[in-house]
Amino acid sequence: MACLAIGLARARGAMTETEEAALVGELVAAPGLLAQALKLEPLLEPIATSSPAPATCSISAAAPPYPLALEGALKLKELSYIHAEGYAAGELKHGPIALIDEDMPVIVLAPKDAVLEKTISNMQEVAARGGRIILIGDRHAAEEAALELDSFLAMPDMGAVFAPIVYAAPVQMLAYHTAVIMGKDADQPRNLAKSVTVE
Repeated sequence: MACLAIGLARARGAMTETEEAALVGELVAAPGLLAQALKLEPLLEPIATSSPAPATCSISAAAPPYPLALEGALKLKELSYIHAEGYAAGELKHGPIALIDEDMPVIVLAPKDAVLEKTISNMQEVAARGGRIILIGDRHAAEEAALELDSFLAMPDMGAVFAPIVYAAPVQMLAYHTAVIMGKDADQPRNLAKSVTVE
């Protein structure tokens, strides 16, 4: 789909050859970066065990990884039975901020992109209210935030457009390890039916 979109943009004159080459380079690099992200799995178990299981959890991300915040919340619900909500970082002050306290972990997805500065600003708002921040992001995000983090998983350097492909791995592995540590059966979550069932 990405190749098709790039091809259509180039055919319609909406993209220069240089922009096309840059995007194709990022796309070609994505599988290798995903392999690097998968190697970070041993670092996720300590993050999952670093604090008691919360009653609720939120996952925040700005576009383009915002759908991963939704996916991560879904996986936490499905596997660990923790109430979790994913939201766009820009919506922090429109409701989610009221829930933040010292008992609520906030998982922040922060690749290096055009809105990293705003994501960091949101992290500072969470920290000001005592929220526990678990940062999955660019190596420089933690330094720029200059905050005390509950946990930090440094991701490989990558372009922003295809970062959600790579960030999907730690988000899902974190949900898995959280479930296992809580003694849940991550391979057979309760109450989930197959997508194709007999009525």
